[in-house]
Amino acid sequence: MTRIIILAAGKGTRMNSELPKTLVPLKNRPMIKYLLDSVTATGIDPGPLIVVSPDNKEIISRELTDYSVGYAVQDRPLGTGQAVSCVEDFLSEEIKNVLVLYGDHPFFRSESIRKFILTKPESLAMMTVKLPDFDDWRRNFYHWGRIIRDEKGQIIKITEFKDASEEERAITEVNPAVMCFNRDWLFKNLKRIKNDNKSQEYYLTDLVKIAFEEGFVIGSVAVGPQEAMGINSPEELKIAESLL
Repeated sequence: MTRIIILAAGKGTRMNSELPKTLVPLKNRPMIKYLLDSVTATGIDPGPLIVVSPDNKEIISRELTDYSVGYAVQDRPLGTGQAVSCVEDFLSEEIKNVLVLYGDHPFFRSESIRKFILTKPESLAMMTVKLPDFDDWRRNFYHWGRIIRDEKGQIIKITEFKDASEEERAITEVNPAVMCFNRDWLFKNLKRIKNDNKSQEYYLTDLVKIAFEEGFVIGSVAVGPQEAMGINSPEELKIAESLL
């Protein structure tokens, strides 16, 4: 059985909004509702878990009364790795896999989510996005983490943009941060993540390097850039509305 986790603890500061980021309207509708519609349509998880902050739990839960969801609270904003660690106590024993999505990625289709869950990884699998360039509307992806592969084409790690070299920033295969984990492997290895990076956060993406170093082949499913697009600024919101 797979549990779907949606990270939604972010504030709307960069969106110039007093609302939590995932409630910022996209075509007059909170962006997280588009994602929840797709998650619900998969029929895989009858009650996905939404990770919220103490400040936005009440307002998000009021907005989502039409959905069957649960909530876990991220008490401290220490990064995506720490956010996912907050759900461990909410998972029953029959949960074997954990799929992590983001509430500010409204365009994922139910078919893509369903296909991705079928990977059933021994450690983790991830979605990827391959771009021809970062021109026009694709500039939305420029500040995403880069997928690093070895000479055999195997994924070996993710480098976040802030920590990337100029050579790595030239890579056009980027990380939408959607991952499916083996539940036991995930919570064992979350404890190994360090925050020795420029943001001093615990990156969930650091688990990719850990899996590779343990000898796992990291599976991947490619999705189109329009489907994987996230929204982190008013400019990106305008681009997303033009493509909706």
